[in-house]
Amino acid sequence: MITGASSGIGLAAATNLACRGDQVVLVGRDPARLRAAAAEVREASGERPEVFRADFAVLDDVRQMAGRLRAAYDRIDVLASNAGAIVLQPVTTVDGFELSIQANHLAPFLLANLLADRVRRMVVTASGAHRSGRLDPDDLNAPLRRYRPLSAYGTSKQANILFTAEAARRWPQVESYCFHPGVVRTRFGNDSRLVALGMRLLPFRSPVKGAQTLVWLANQDRSRLRAGGYYFDCRPRRPWPKAADPRLAERLWAASAAAVGVPG
Repeated sequence: MITGASSGIGLAAATNLACRGDQVVLVGRDPARLRAAAAEVREASGERPEVFRADFAVLDDVRQMAGRLRAAYDRIDVLASNAGAIVLQPVTTVDGFELSIQANHLAPFLLANLLADRVRRMVVTASGAHRSGRLDPDDLNAPLRRYRPLSAYGTSKQANILFTAEAARRWPQVESYCFHPGVVRTRFGNDSRLVALGMRLLPFRSPVKGAQTLVWLANQDRSRLRAGGYYFDCRPRRPWPKAADPRLAERLWAASAAAVGVPG
């Protein structure tokens, strides 16, 4: 199951995995783009994937989708938590949270908690941008003050890495890993003409290259991986200390659980 599968890294990973013979489930926000992605995967692999729609800016969407997924599947071998966004202006969601931290962390955190008893392995798309993160678990909306898009995005990616490590500690039955895909040419920042132009012209990675470590983590034998580890180009890497603090990870988990209404 791959979130953020309508384009970019998610679609590239879905296509690769489907061509290997895996049953793939696509999750995305836009119904038309989801249908187009499913058609692309089917054309490449010969099998049409199932699709589920949810807007991660609305936590009730995530809860409803989790219910549908639980009804449809008694086992999810791999949950690829890949959905994410860089938000160019300060936005507060209907749930009262800054959009980057909700779409990139709180919604995936909620989905993982609601499916944890079905999931065998979780792969989280993080980012080297976590170095610009300024996470404060006591104030998840702190980025809304003096908003800086890259800092807000980095904070959400810092949260991804901390969440992965804490999930590995709390859920030993779920193999949990995260990775940095590199700087990938995707739909990120399409609301900005300048960012969109840069995505087309600068020598960024292709989505296929960006998805390589996701696919590798989905298939690698657990004996060769480090629980809760952070990877780049199919190799373990050490995140910045701010994303490797176990006490901060524990605080983030408690704050996130309270924010989305799951047991802490």
